[in-house]
Amino acid sequence: MPGKLTTHVLDTSHGRPAAGMTIELYRFEREGWSMIKTVQTNADGRTDEALLDGAQMIVGVYELVFRVGDFFARQGGDTTRPRFLDAVPIRFGISDANANYHIPLLTSRYSYSTYRGS
Repeated sequence: MPGKLTTHVLDTSHGRPAAGMTIELYRFEREGWSMIKTVQTNADGRTDEALLDGAQMIVGVYELVFRVGDFFARQGGDTTRPRFLDAVPIRFGISDANANYHIPLLTSRYSYSTYRGS
């Protein structure tokens, strides 16, 4: 049974899901980084569907780029330049195409953390 790649984002400074955050997904290929898709989080801070699933799950190196700076600018008009956090990249490997990979981001304007969920 093929696995899937999912994510969600929590706005820890306000204690709620990060609705409307843009996330880009890239895969490293011979020619370099290739963008696979761009999505936005829903009201629950999740994407409406898996980022990858089925035949899309290929062993390799990936990167999720979370547009944290733009998200927080819309929340409170942050005009600080340069932003402390702007684009937050999370680079990770998929070594088992049949496994589930859940990559959450917990973030504020000044910090973030992640882990491999299930």
